[in-house]
Amino acid sequence: MRALVSGGSSGIGASTCVRLAEAAIARGEQPMIAVCGHEKTTTQEEIVRSIQSLGGAAIALVGDLGDPDVPGQLVDAAVAEFGGLDALVANAGIVNPGAICDVSVEDWDTMFSVNLRGAWLLAKASHPHLTCSRGSACFTSSMSGQVPHAGSGAYSPSKAALTMLAQTLALEWAPDGIRVNVVSPGMTHTPMTEEMYADPQTKSAREGIIPLSRIADPTDIANVIEFLVGPLSGYVTGQDICVDGGFTKSILSHIPGRPGSKS
Repeated sequence: MRALVSGGSSGIGASTCVRLAEAAIARGEQPMIAVCGHEKTTTQEEIVRSIQSLGGAAIALVGDLGDPDVPGQLVDAAVAEFGGLDALVANAGIVNPGAICDVSVEDWDTMFSVNLRGAWLLAKASHPHLTCSRGSACFTSSMSGQVPHAGSGAYSPSKAALTMLAQTLALEWAPDGIRVNVVSPGMTHTPMTEEMYADPQTKSAREGIIPLSRIADPTDIANVIEFLVGPLSGYVTGQDICVDGGFTKSILSHIPGRPGSKS
């Protein structure tokens, strides 16, 4: 399993890097993982060492996906190191909350350049290598790309566009034997959301509206990504799997006066 994971330095991406390595080793394959991040961090190096300690190969790559030259450079570096590519996990993303009318053109463009254009350029650069390996790709979107989220600024629009990008690629790349899918995380405890969930009241209130009654751990999302790029999903493409503990499907349950009740 030769994989490139953008946003692999922390959170969902970091868990995905390790999960891909574990699954490959369990199948008797040699994992080769490119752990990509915006800049060098100790966490990124820890992920590389974790994969190496499992018996896999891993490299740390850095670059700003908002720079249109970087995605191709990352793919080229991974292919040069591993001799090819079996899986792309386009996971990197940024968030900048705010009302739509308060978002500046600069902030809008920055959000789309990283969340959408960066993923698109990673996919373009990966396509010939995934064609050779008949590989797969998974894009990390969000439940906020499935349902509108007031106050999310350009984040929800960028994630909705990302989902459509991936599903369009699934159709265009199917003749090449490449599968493309989407994972849309719900409320997840990551370094990006650490401050929010450090507030016990906020954490409890959010858990109270999730049918499974807990905030997701990055591993919950990584498990689904590994499935979508792995061999067990060989007939799955063009799908958007929302990993949210049932939250987005529970909206009707919050209407006062449920069916069959007297309230």
